[in-house]
Amino acid sequence: MPNLLVKPRTPDADGEVLSVSPESAGWRHVGFKVFKLQPGQSLSRETGEEEVCLVLVTGKANIEAGGETFAGLGERMSVFEDKAPYSVYVPNGQRFTVTAETDVELAVCSAPGKGSHPVRLIRPEDVGFEERGSGSNRRLIYNILPESEPADSLLVVEVITPSGNWSSYPPHKHDTENIPTESSLEETYYHHLNPPQGFAFQRVYTDDRSIDETMAVEDGTCVMVPRGYHPVGAPHGYDLYYLNVMAGPVRQWHFKNDPAHEWIVKK
Repeated sequence: MPNLLVKPRTPDADGEVLSVSPESAGWRHVGFKVFKLQPGQSLSRETGEEEVCLVLVTGKANIEAGGETFAGLGERMSVFEDKAPYSVYVPNGQRFTVTAETDVELAVCSAPGKGSHPVRLIRPEDVGFEERGSGSNRRLIYNILPESEPADSLLVVEVITPSGNWSSYPPHKHDTENIPTESSLEETYYHHLNPPQGFAFQRVYTDDRSIDETMAVEDGTCVMVPRGYHPVGAPHGYDLYYLNVMAGPVRQWHFKNDPAHEWIVKK
């Protein structure tokens, strides 16, 4: 089992600072990369056998994909601005180019594609928003690519966990194909902290404890969740952002709470 915590590195010539692939993760479906692009810098890729969701985490850019051009995308300069991002869905068998107008943080979320859906722009106003939980279990959800929107494999969502709160809590898992009780989905968590010098904690564990890791996550780190429960806690004074990418054999999100802690939602 690879180390579940993936740390960023110095940008390479293409601006890549973080990479998770099925090969590096030891799984089959989810790919996740982060690029830091400077003004005027371009990134071009072929999607191959994968569908891709390009998420403009921060910054402004022009995106070309599948013969379409989306110019002047991007509004937020921080993930903590209380706004959803601009994103572009690109099916497999296409080429995309992202050209930065400002400093850009770009997430490239990928999973196996079937070519079932066309290129499309996902605007902030297209992104569903909801608030979940209460008390110290409150979090804000931006559904970028939920199962109600067309894609072959990908599920993509952003979450803001306010200072002192927990999310993905009570601990839940989605690693067993038993729909509608539970679905099997691999997942990545890409984290940012506000202020950025902060830290948060994420635990990934299975019922038999064959996986049981508790990680201090810092700004720009990624946690891989191959299976098991995966709660996250944000300490006092630091808001936590994460971008989730999920994919599996069936594009449905059904989760099971850890029975030891399910009383929390039933009281």
